Amino acid sequence: MLAIRLPEEIESRLEALAKKTGRTKTYYARQAILEYMDDLEDIYLAEQVARQIEAGDMKTYSLEDVERELGLAD
Repeated sequence: MLAIRLPEEIESRLEALAKKTGRTKTYYARQAILEYMDDLEDIYLAEQVARQIEAGDMKTYSLEDVERELGLAD
């Protein structure tokens, strides 16, 4: 269970959206959190990979290298 306090402007916008669409405020809050979490997880993963590359713990390959390895080079 999660309870959050929203600024009045956001609460009003959320309530108006819920009324216009027939969905609940909880539905939209859940959707917003899920989408934002997806973005945060992507950012975290990208930062983690960047640190591994910088530390030399992960090798990178150019597009040309991959194409050559797969026999796709012109």
